[in-house]
Amino acid sequence: MQVCFKASETVEILIEEQEVPVQHYLRQPQRLVKAIANPQLMKQLAENLYELKMRSLNFMEIYHFQPIVILKVWSDTQGNVYLKSQACEIKGIEYINRRFSLQLKGILYPEINQNKTCLKGQADLEVKVELPPPLMLTPKPLLEMAGHQLLKSVLVRIKQKLVTQLLKDYHQWVTQEVQQEEVTLGNKISTDFGLT
Repeated sequence: MQVCFKASETVEILIEEQEVPVQHYLRQPQRLVKAIANPQLMKQLAENLYELKMRSLNFMEIYHFQPIVILKVWSDTQGNVYLKSQACEIKGIEYINRRFSLQLKGILYPEINQNKTCLKGQADLEVKVELPPPLMLTPKPLLEMAGHQLLKSVLVRIKQKLVTQLLKDYHQWVTQEVQQEEVTLGNKISTDFGLT
């Protein structure tokens, strides 16, 4: 028996104005990935492609497994960041790994309203899986409820990390950018006046 689980999560983050607009930060999606992913569980495969190992999950206290997702993350010139799953592997239960599909897509974008910038986003997660024989006798509504809750908890965890880590990383990035600009400007002034 195949079941399909779905979950969605939205986010709104009010951005405190900085010397460098958040749109410039968002044009570097690798910073976003590094801000929300555990560095020990993340590997960059190509320019916009990442392997993310999730923390081990358990389904109905019976099955324990670790999803590994290949994500494509990219941005456009307006600072909109997109993500889409490219592949997924389930470590721990080979039966499920061979009968499992995962689709994740999301967007994070800046919206300016009355001179205030707010980051808005949405992530949609869908999992289809052929149930192992021991679960086939479990009532489908119970399985669906457990599956939806599991997916929702994954998205909520990502959202919490995004809300806390993204702002922290953005502020650090702005500080680095401003300091770099000051050094560059200081060097230019020195050479313009023959001080070097």
